[in-house]
Amino acid sequence: MSAALDYLAQEKIWFDKPHYDEAERYFYERMNGTSHPAQELVGANSILQDIARARENIQKSLAGSAANGTGDQGELVTQIKILELENHSLHQVVEDLRSALSKLECRVSVLEKFPSPAPAPVPAAPCTNATSVKQKTTSAPVEEEDDDDDMDLFGSDEEEDAEAERIKEQRLKEYAEKKAKKPILIAKSSILLDVKPWDDETDMAKLEECVRSVVADGLLWGQSKLVPVGYGIRKLQIQCVVEDNKVGTDLLEEEITKFEDYVQSVDVAAFNKI
Repeated sequence: MSAALDYLAQEKIWFDKPHYDEAERYFYERMNGTSHPAQELVGANSILQDIARARENIQKSLAGSAANGTGDQGELVTQIKILELENHSLHQVVEDLRSALSKLECRVSVLEKFPSPAPAPVPAAPCTNATSVKQKTTSAPVEEEDDDDDMDLFGSDEEEDAEAERIKEQRLKEYAEKKAKKPILIAKSSILLDVKPWDDETDMAKLEECVRSVVADGLLWGQSKLVPVGYGIRKLQIQCVVEDNKVGTDLLEEEITKFEDYVQSVDVAAFNKI
């Protein structure tokens, strides 16, 4: 350890060089007229100027926002006043309508309590509608005659009554004749019958001949055909047209089932009005 210290003591090392460098720098700064405090002062002044400008900008922005807020508030107050005026006018209109409605209700109640008198009925003529106009026109000049012609007036009324009766009877007769000449609508129906035989050995031609032999007023036979039923048995399907007020299905079934040797049963397959 002591040997190391001795070696360092013999070495030519400038341990105080940083102090000398600092002193030299300070000397030259004094010579050039600059120093750290002056630079620090300039920096502080610039910072203060920036702060002042920032404050000024903030104050301006605050003043502008306050002015805008005041303007908006004034516009809002104006709109509120306009709405109040409109509301007041609407209230006035509603009050007017209510008063008009109350007056109308009063008038209706008065009219219901005291209805207007009905007009006096016009005396009807003692005859039919066809002669009422004629009697009215003929009675007008009669009223303008003198009071001395009262007997003639009654006589003319009797003649007019007789004429009215004659016209009435004539029109009734003409109506009856016209109705008699009108063709009467005859109700007809189309019927499809299923005629079934006893078995497959039944003569279907003879069965159809027996069916068509049924004759009645208002009965007209139509087309026919044989329809298979099963096990070789066929049924006769025949169509006919009948007048409803003369021939019915019961009559047809009764007449056809009389042919017991050929017919087992009769059914109505279809029934349509014509």
